[in-house]
Amino acid sequence: MNIKFLVAILISVFAGQMAAAQNQEPTDSLTLQLQEVVVKANQPATKLVGSTLVSTIPGSNLADLGNALDVLAQLPMIKVEDNAVSVIGKNNIEIYIDGRPMRDEAELRNLLSSDLRKVELLMAPGAAYESTTGAVLKITTKRDFSQGVSLTDQLMLRQRRRFSVTDFFDLSYRTGGWEFFAFGGINRDNSLTKGFTTNTLLYDGVKTVVGSSQHNSNPITVGVVKAGMNYARGDMSLGAYYRYHPERGDFKNSGTEWLDSSPEKDRDIDKRIRAHGHLASVYYENRFAGKYLLHFDGQFRRSEADNNVSTTYPGSEYQAVNSRDRRESDLCAAKLYSDFPLLGGDFTLGTQDSYTNTTLDYHMLNAQVGEYIPSSFTEASQISAAAFASWSRMFGRFSLSAGARYEYVDYDFKVDGHRDPDVSRRYHLLTPDVALGYSFNNGAGLNLSYKMATVKPPYSQLTGALNYVGIHEIEGGNPSLRDERMHDVQLMAMWRGFMLQGDFMRSIDTYAFVKQLYAPDNLRLIMRPINIDVSAMSLYLVWSTPVGRWTPNITVGAYRQWLEIAGTHYNKPIVSYYFDNVFSLPHGWNITANIHGNTQGDVHTDRFDATWFSMDASIGKTLLNKSLTMKLTATDIFNSTNNNWTMNTYGVVVDKRQSYDLRGISLDVIYSFRPYKSRYKGSDATEAEVSRL
Repeated sequence: MNIKFLVAILISVFAGQMAAAQNQEPTDSLTLQLQEVVVKANQPATKLVGSTLVSTIPGSNLADLGNALDVLAQLPMIKVEDNAVSVIGKNNIEIYIDGRPMRDEAELRNLLSSDLRKVELLMAPGAAYESTTGAVLKITTKRDFSQGVSLTDQLMLRQRRRFSVTDFFDLSYRTGGWEFFAFGGINRDNSLTKGFTTNTLLYDGVKTVVGSSQHNSNPITVGVVKAGMNYARGDMSLGAYYRYHPERGDFKNSGTEWLDSSPEKDRDIDKRIRAHGHLASVYYENRFAGKYLLHFDGQFRRSEADNNVSTTYPGSEYQAVNSRDRRESDLCAAKLYSDFPLLGGDFTLGTQDSYTNTTLDYHMLNAQVGEYIPSSFTEASQISAAAFASWSRMFGRFSLSAGARYEYVDYDFKVDGHRDPDVSRRYHLLTPDVALGYSFNNGAGLNLSYKMATVKPPYSQLTGALNYVGIHEIEGGNPSLRDERMHDVQLMAMWRGFMLQGDFMRSIDTYAFVKQLYAPDNLRLIMRPINIDVSAMSLYLVWSTPVGRWTPNITVGAYRQWLEIAGTHYNKPIVSYYFDNVFSLPHGWNITANIHGNTQGDVHTDRFDATWFSMDASIGKTLLNKSLTMKLTATDIFNSTNNNWTMNTYGVVVDKRQSYDLRGISLDVIYSFRPYKSRYKGSDATEAEVSRL
C-alpha cells in the first residue's frame, strides 16, 4: 500500500475529528472521573530527588503521546533519535522497565505512554550498577490486575530515501496470580547513505591524497519472538522467558576509489549478514517481614553471526577481495542482592558474576591481500566476580549515599589457539562512589557526587582481526587496549523549573580512533583504537515547566575536553541547544515540535561540523476511547542535520562528508485492547557484558 494513500486517509480522519470537535463541549484533559469523584490533577514537573530526575507521567501532557519513546523524547536530558535513547553528556546508559533491563528497542516501542507511571533518570548510579554505567533510566508502569486477555499492536510505515515498515504485537493472558505473555515483531528497514572520504598525508615527502566515495544501501530485516510467564503472590514473585532474535542484512556500497589525481576506480562492496541470538532469563523476588528484600536474576545468552564480504573493481585489473567471518558469543550471568534497613537508612548488599566467551573465525580469501591481512582465529574469555554494597539515608533536608564495588577479572586472549600473555591479564578493582544532597523545598535542591569507574572496551574493539576497506585502507581492532580508569565529579541543582547539571571527568586509558600509516614501506592507512588520557567538562542548563497545555523543555549546554596526541591538541568546545515542545489539545490531539543544533567542536579525536538548526515535528490523535492512536511524524524537516567530521592524527588528515538518511515522514498506528503492563520483573545479571558483546 502506498504511504501517500495512507497519509491521505490519516489527514481525512484528522479533518473529520476536528470538524466534529467544533460541535463538542471543551474538556479538561487533566480531569479524571473516578466513581463520580472529580479530581483536578496538577501538571507534574520533573523534580530532582538526590541525583535523580523524577518525572510523573499520568495527568500530564505526555500521557497520550503514543509509546514510551515518544515520552522519553520530551523529558529533560533525554534524547531519542531513530528509536535510540541517549542521555545528554553521558555514555553507557542502562534502561530498566519495572525493575528488569530493556534488551532491545522494541520493548520501548511496545510500551504505551498511557501505561507509564514514573520515569527516573539516575545521573550518578551507585555501586549496585556496574562501574561502567554513566546513567540509569528506570521506567515504572501502572499496576493493572485486569484478568483475561490483553492485546496491543503497533504498525509504523516510514518513507525516507527508502521505504521501511515495522510491526509489533503483544499478547497477554492473566488469571489469578499468573500471567502468560507472548511478543513478536518484524522490522524491515532500508536506508541509503551517501558521501565521500579524503585522506591527506605526506608520503615520501610528497603530499598524497587517498579518497573514496560511498553510496551505501543497507536493507536489513530483524525479527523477534518472545514468550514467558510471571507469578505473583503477596510479596513473592518469580518469572522466566525465552527470546529468539534473527537478523538478515544485505549491505551494498557502489562507490569509487582514487589516488591523487589519477582516474577514479569503480568499487562495489557487497556484505551479506546472517545472524541470530537466543536468550533465556529467570528471576525470583521476595520480601520478608515487609522490609527484607531478596532478589535473584540469572540468564544465558548465545549469539551467532556469519558475514561474507566481497569487494570488486569493475573494469579494473584489480582482483576481487573476498572474506568471510563467523562470530560466536556465549554469556552466563547471575546477580543476587538483598535490600534492608540499616542504621536508619537503606542498605543494599549483593554479588554480580559472569562468564563470557567470544570467538572470531576470520578467513581472507585473496592470497595477495592475505599477506598483510591474514586469516586468524581469535578467542576472548572472561570470568568476572563482583561484590557491591551501598547505603543511603536522609538527615532532615540532607541526603547521603555511599557505596563501593569490588571486582575480580580474569581475561584470557588467544590467537590461533595460543594464549597472548601481553594481552591476557588478571586484576582486582575497587570502585567507590559517594553523593551528598540538600533539599531546600519541594522544588529546589542541590546534589554533589563523586564516582570512580573502570570501563572495559567492547569486545568488537579488542579483536586482532583486520578488515579490508580499500586498496590503500584497512580497519581493525586493538587487542592491547587497556581498561579505562575514570573519575567523575558531578553537580546537580534545581530551582523553580530550572536545572543545572555539571560534570568534570578525568579518564585514564580510555580509547579513541586514530588513522596512520600501517607500514612505512607501503601506502596503506589503518584506522584503529588506541588508549588515550583525556579530561572533559560539561555544563547544561535546563528549563522544563508545563504551562497549561504546553510542555516546553529547553536545554543549553557546552562540552569542552583537553586532549593531546603526538603534539596535536583536540580542545575545541561544542555548544549545543535543544528546544522540545508538546502541545496537548482538546479531544485527544497532540502536537510536538523539537528543535536542536550545535557548533563545531571536538569529541576525542573527531571534530564534528556544526548543525545550526534541525527540526522534527508530529501530530497525533487518540480515537475509540484512547484504544487507537494515530500519529504522523516528519523528521529532519529542513534536511539540515550535519554528519560531517574530520580527524587529524599522526600526520593523516581525514575529511568525511556524509549525508545520512534522516529526512522523511512516518505514520504510526497503535491499537490496544485492554492493555496493561505487568511484565517480567527480573533485571539484567550483567548489563555491561551484554553491551560489550
